[in-house]
Amino acid sequence: MIQTVEGVIDSDGVVRLLEPVDVGLPRRALVMILPEPPEANSREAALLAEKSLAVDWNRPEEDLAWAHLQSVK
Repeated sequence: MIQTVEGVIDSDGVVRLLEPVDVGLPRRALVMILPEPPEANSREAALLAEKSLAVDWNRPEEDLAWAHLQSVK
């Protein structure tokens, strides 16, 4: 069965789908590049920023900055 799923291609050429797709086995896909930019929405922005933010969040400096909010056991 052919499915159409919206996605975004970033400046590095990485394709990110905007919704999960269950295809079972690996499948071939065709990507159509449209002339207009993606619509700005918070879900899309969060998905695109997740990888770079994960690097920033996993630094010792971040742990120290938020330590005062951790509950004491």
